[in-house]
Amino acid sequence: MELHQDLPPLMALRAFEAVARHLSFIKAADELSVTQSAISHQVQKLEQFLDQPLFIRRTRAIDLTPAGEAYYRKIQPALESIAVATRELRRNDPHETTLRIGLLASFATLWLAPRLASFNARYPHIHVELLPSVQLADVGGGEVDLAIRYGKGGWPKVRAERFMVETLTPVCSPAFKTRSIEKGPLLMAKSQQPFEWIDWSAHNGLDLSHIPSVMLHDYNIVVEAAVAGQGIAMGRQHLIGRRLREGVLVEAFDTPPFISDIGYWLVTPERPANPAVECFSQWLKETTDA
Repeated sequence: MELHQDLPPLMALRAFEAVARHLSFIKAADELSVTQSAISHQVQKLEQFLDQPLFIRRTRAIDLTPAGEAYYRKIQPALESIAVATRELRRNDPHETTLRIGLLASFATLWLAPRLASFNARYPHIHVELLPSVQLADVGGGEVDLAIRYGKGGWPKVRAERFMVETLTPVCSPAFKTRSIEKGPLLMAKSQQPFEWIDWSAHNGLDLSHIPSVMLHDYNIVVEAAVAGQGIAMGRQHLIGRRLREGVLVEAFDTPPFISDIGYWLVTPERPANPAVECFSQWLKETTDA
């Protein structure tokens, strides 16, 4: 019997694997850079090929059927083997390669992008593709080759190495400081929890629970809102240095800068890194040590 007779449509298989891994059609569509309807169509195509449902569809969530769960567990290692074989072959290719990096837009804009010219000059054959997102990129699943994350570490199923600690100081515009800044509001970037303000207030013995806060999508927006006099931002010194030098932001309180275990982490898969990842990792460490 020829192999192709039992192989399902490979695009449908890829869509199924992404949906099963995320348990989300939306996240699978984002990962594969297609529409949600396209993902749904491919999954339906696979279900028709197999003549049975693979997902239980609910109003706000989906789950794998028992058959879908069993099928996913069997095909996922096979797809991973294909990915490994492809990486190994590309590793020996001396020609150009693409390095996909998942990170926050604020870090990309305010820190990494201005420094990338030196990396490009050293490794002209490596094309860097920055993929900014508030959501954590799936490093282990191959959505990106590596990620730069902000926080305290502890992410599962990846390797994480902190390459730069952050110094925190609340900041605001000079005009805002002349008002009653004790009333806030505190400007915060979207995250699972506002650990910057929690750690800073605990370190200084302050209770901020009575001060209103405004949650914004990204730290870039937080900085711009603070410059516009909309409130008090937690200043990440590595990202706002230029704004402080320009004088459009100033320290909001007479408290010393706070250095905690919050910082920037280089996140890579648990499997051996490809040469492009190794090149970027070495360059990043040299850049932060300089």
